[in-house]
Amino acid sequence: MTIAKKGDKVSVHYTGRLDDGTVFDSSEGREPLAFTVGGGQMIAGFDKAVDGLGLNESKTVKIPASEAYGERQDDMVIKVGKDQFPPDMDLEIGIQLQVPQTNGRPVIVTVTEIAADSVTLDANHSLAGKDLTFDIRLVSIG
Repeated sequence: MTIAKKGDKVSVHYTGRLDDGTVFDSSEGREPLAFTVGGGQMIAGFDKAVDGLGLNESKTVKIPASEAYGERQDDMVIKVGKDQFPPDMDLEIGIQLQVPQTNGRPVIVTVTEIAADSVTLDANHSLAGKDLTFDIRLVSIG
């Protein structure tokens, strides 16, 4: 049996669920997800789950938040003045914005609160702090 190992280019079909059973992502109905095992493209727990998986083999793996998108970090939530946004900008709770960092690279933030004179922005990944369960099926190696 052919087994996936670090450095292999693989394709997998997957379904990701939260603890309450809610599906947050799936390759069902799409092309399989292609990546290099151990290449840093995937969350650590997903990468580990595929390493050693046999061709056409399936498994279900529970990935703790620490091996997924990390724990939520309070210091990644900031309140900024409304005057920092263009006056014609239509701000709504839940929208995502790109904000430039001091190094010039943008970070994605979500508007979580809008007050009379301020806007609260959260730079945590939407899945931060959550344990994830994946059903994974290895469909190709190489």
